Amino acid sequence: MTGETNLSTLLKNMTPVLNEGDYVYCTVPAANSVDTANIIGLFKEKEGFTVILKKEVADQFHLEYTYIAAWITLAIHSSLAATGLTAAFATTLAKENISCNVVAAYYHDHVFVAKKDVERAMEALKNLSNQ
Repeated sequence: MTGETNLSTLLKNMTPVLNEGDYVYCTVPAANSVDTANIIGLFKEKEGFTVILKKEVADQFHLEYTYIAAWITLAIHSSLAATGLTAAFATTLAKENISCNVVAAYYHDHVFVAKKDVERAMEALKNLSNQ
């Protein structure tokens, strides 16, 4: 099943959903440093592996982090080949002075924003979807 590519359809139906909890970005030297059952996201960089975890998991394993985020999922199956969706919501959030960290996965786009900004981010994304 392929995802949606039409930007108007994506924006109209993106439905931001707030996932419960606090999330953090940590770096570890090897992918097996953290049980994969606990990993929300994983990316290999030359300096090490970046893992996105629930804050409570990072705390349990004494992993360092500097950023506490909320996780918003855009609940539409967006195609990896779609153009403009990331630019549209990132621009909307930037206008509200909200930083976003985006993970594009196979089915959905996932947006991590500072925990303190989550209510404003949800409102801005819902407003974008309703335009």
